[in-house]
Amino acid sequence: MGPKKIEVIAVDRYGASAPGEIVLKEYGFNIENVCQKARQLCDPTILPLKIQNKISLSLGEYEDRVQDRIALLSSQDFCQRLWQKDATLWKSVSDKQEMIRNSLGWLDIVDKMIESLDEIKAFIQEIKDAGFRHVVHMGMGGSSLAPLVFLRTFSAENGLALSVLDTTDPASIKKLEESIPIENTLFIVASKSGSTAEPLAFKDYFYELVKKIKGDRAGENFVVITDPNNSLEKTAKLQGFRRIFLNASDIGGRYSALSYFGLIPAALMGINVGEVLNRAREAVHSTLSVGRRDDCPALILGATLGELALHKRNKVTLIMDKRIESFGLWLEQLMAESTGKEGKGLIPIANEALGTPSSYGTDRLFVNLTVKNAEKNSENVVFKNAVAALKDFGHPVICIEIADCFDLGEEFFLWEFATAVAGAVLEINAFDQPNVQESKDNTDRLLAQVTENLPKEKPKLSEGSLSFYSNSTATSGADFLSQLLKKATSGDYIAIMAFLPETPSAHDILQNLRRSLRDKLKLATTLGYGPRFLHSTGQLHKGGPNTGIFLQLTADDSVDLPVPGRPYSFGIFKSAQAQGDLEALIKHKRRTLRIHLGSNIEKGLRELEGLMNSALNFK
Repeated sequence: MGPKKIEVIAVDRYGASAPGEIVLKEYGFNIENVCQKARQLCDPTILPLKIQNKISLSLGEYEDRVQDRIALLSSQDFCQRLWQKDATLWKSVSDKQEMIRNSLGWLDIVDKMIESLDEIKAFIQEIKDAGFRHVVHMGMGGSSLAPLVFLRTFSAENGLALSVLDTTDPASIKKLEESIPIENTLFIVASKSGSTAEPLAFKDYFYELVKKIKGDRAGENFVVITDPNNSLEKTAKLQGFRRIFLNASDIGGRYSALSYFGLIPAALMGINVGEVLNRAREAVHSTLSVGRRDDCPALILGATLGELALHKRNKVTLIMDKRIESFGLWLEQLMAESTGKEGKGLIPIANEALGTPSSYGTDRLFVNLTVKNAEKNSENVVFKNAVAALKDFGHPVICIEIADCFDLGEEFFLWEFATAVAGAVLEINAFDQPNVQESKDNTDRLLAQVTENLPKEKPKLSEGSLSFYSNSTATSGADFLSQLLKKATSGDYIAIMAFLPETPSAHDILQNLRRSLRDKLKLATTLGYGPRFLHSTGQLHKGGPNTGIFLQLTADDSVDLPVPGRPYSFGIFKSAQAQGDLEALIKHKRRTLRIHLGSNIEKGLRELEGLMNSALNFK
């Protein structure tokens, strides 16, 4: 007979069982129940181990390949080695390894943020007591996408209204300015490096506005989230900012959702960030083990993404419940910027309209993310039926079901870990972004030459409201588009890069363009608003596989605003970003076409839509 009770069970700080479990098995104990009880005894704030995400795979002909990949990663102790920050999982070169080890702080940020909850709650109360009524979070890419997800997913019933500013478009900035109570608005300046050009420009613009009202006390309306010991921290101290949140320096921007960058704006909205972190800790638990295992959801997900990409199923098409649709924007950056390099990469396809199974090429991997208790409306039924049809047709599909929106905490960590796994499968460094700087350098060079305006390039053709800029020649706008589309081959994707205000009317037309291109050419399509996408899919565009066809859209600005302390305006800033990015694409021999829409954006888009339909019919 075995012992009648266990007095002490060895567990680590996350509740993973120690090797003593082998002895317990011999006496017939249920190890999972023992470990759950041990966790509750060690730390009653930790929920019982349960992965709420329900992941199911329908991979068809790729099933055996993925299972082999999972088994291989498991035999290599991948999860355990990642927690040990073993940089050789990605690169063998020593200088790359040091950089990778210094980028893995996201692994233990959940516990650190839980320890900071009292500090965060006290700060929120301070802001409310000070009479603030609105928050503007100002950042780019990883510094702003998680706040954007929180904004579009949760309501602010118990907190302050939140706006996220991540565009240099002057009309969008002016619209925001006119919608907020400047004196009672808290401005968050978010930049990991402290030198990101866009949030610094936003800071200077709104600081001047607040200073006109509050004088030397303007800094009371500003908060900074940044890494330690940079110029932004020094500026914040000099200008008397209300608070400086120093984030862990070993976390890259796109892995920062569960750090101060994501949690401070979420908490100001009134979201229970403690519950978000508790859900995230469930995902953390699932990746921890003392031995080999092949049932880790993040390992399975990452292995699937990486393995299918090796077999040319690299267009990761995101099908999201409407309530959590914005999570796709965050995922888009995470996957594209982490894996789009060395001529490889996952190509995330976010917010593309659903099509019939036959309207897609053979380069797709579908990911369906649903909320279990979402309202059973007709749209969700359509989504469910569409996913079932994709499976029946033979497309590989990953389905993930979450309990509610707080489970996005789990999803943030799950996908960060899975993306790291996919990067290892693709044999690339998932933590650098070597090509992002190119567009920035081009922009800086152009802006350094500005006295009044940027030099204007002469269009190759003007037709109606539209002007066409290309290295080739054509006799009509439809001919320019047709020439571009004729360069497309199976497995390519079409990227629409819109340096335009993100308005509902413009968005609808751009989505219609995507649908027409996909249905006619069976090519994946992406849509990015500039300059946001420069800090997201921009890395993939230049560093990933040369399978993209790039359509850049620009327009005249209806209004313009000065950037304080600079010789240029926000309109010129945005134009320089567009021009700098196009130069970088051409340098990398990407297939490009720029179309200027003129002064009436909607009219120009309608004309473009007509020409595109003609070009598609011609092709």
